Amino acid sequence: MKSGEFIIRHDDNHWEFRRIVNIIVRFVSLLVAVPFFILLHRYLPNPHWPFQLDRILLAVISVAVVLSIFHLMRNLVLIAFMGTLMWLGYGQISGQYCFDNLLEDYRALLYSLRDNPNPEEYLAANFIPFPNKALIKEAIDFNNPTVRNFALLATANNFRRYQHHKKYRVIIQSFAIFKEINSRWNYVNDPKSREYFARASESILHLSGDCDDHSILMAACIKSIGGTPRLIYTTKHIYPELLIGDWKDLEDLNYILREKLFKYEIGDESIHYHIDEHDRIWLNLDYTAEYPGGKFFKEEILGVLNLEE
Repeated sequence: MKSGEFIIRHDDNHWEFRRIVNIIVRFVSLLVAVPFFILLHRYLPNPHWPFQLDRILLAVISVAVVLSIFHLMRNLVLIAFMGTLMWLGYGQISGQYCFDNLLEDYRALLYSLRDNPNPEEYLAANFIPFPNKALIKEAIDFNNPTVRNFALLATANNFRRYQHHKKYRVIIQSFAIFKEINSRWNYVNDPKSREYFARASESILHLSGDCDDHSILMAACIKSIGGTPRLIYTTKHIYPELLIGDWKDLEDLNYILREKLFKYEIGDESIHYHIDEHDRIWLNLDYTAEYPGGKFFKEEILGVLNLEE
């Protein structure tokens, strides 16, 4: 073989490889550009151009921006794409997370961004890491007898006459735990040198600690009686929330909270909550709140730690 022929064939292989890489980059860019366009479509003002020209232009810009960024990072995109294919292939064989699961999650993401009033919560819950997740989950020792006994004492001390309500018994008992903890909680900073996550069974001794200690204790106590809490991470703050159900449940519990349990604390104030991707409603239980659903100390959501399992 002549050297000239080798160079030509070598160049042909090189260009074929680059063509495949470009196809992969364009495919991945399109997958990312679609949710990016939906987010922009939701939050940017609509100038109401004729024939939806503004939306068409926005879609073109979304694709162009993502494609330009990914083209500059095409080597990383290719590595990530191949790694994902291998991981999904292994999951397909082993019966774990596979291509069908990825497709379902992607469709759920698109529907959530389009229809959910709080799409940023879905993103935080599913795609953004929660800091110190393992340490916090370990500290939520809801099976500890000390935690369980404290939760039982709280339900005996507060709202006992209203706990006959079968449908909302666990939620009302969770409100009783909220009242017991928040009426006695003493805020104390962590050691200056490091982040300290106290176990719930430890915080019970003095009902003192910082926001993550409060959240851990609240979540553990609620879980110990069968309630469903979760933790929300914001800028330099963590707080707990309680799952109360759907819109009908919110209407019923709004009345119970305002007229029976926290009548004087709520007054004319609003009930504050979040809605997840399944249209389930979660009430704020922060230590700064005087009643379940009190005003958020921090509005933004940077991470969500689900504790339903």
